[in-house]
Amino acid sequence: MALSKVEKRNRIKRRVRGKISGSSELPRLSVYKSNKEIYAQLIDDKEGKTLASASSRSLNATGNKVEISAEVGKAIAEKAKAAGIEKIVFDRNGFVYHGRVKALADGAREGGLKF
Repeated sequence: MALSKVEKRNRIKRRVRGKISGSSELPRLSVYKSNKEIYAQLIDDKEGKTLASASSRSLNATGNKVEISAEVGKAIAEKAKAAGIEKIVFDRNGFVYHGRVKALADGAREGGLKF
């Protein structure tokens, strides 16, 4: 039987998370998107703590979803810079690196984060 879209994403997510993890020096930038919103977190997996977060809900940005995602990327980069973080590991969370996820990553790069 074929896997559903969510099951495929979860399978990819588990496979990727087995290979990458974040630390306080090199945190993991985790991205989650719903139909309306997009969220980003910088996570220290060794301590189990979120170091910084940003979302389209917390920003009052206007424009289409891709433009808002780029703004979220810039916002998470500003918060990371304030916390003294320059390099990260990118975790797309099983989502395809296209559209809103790519826009968020590009926005974070514009903000000064290095992947």
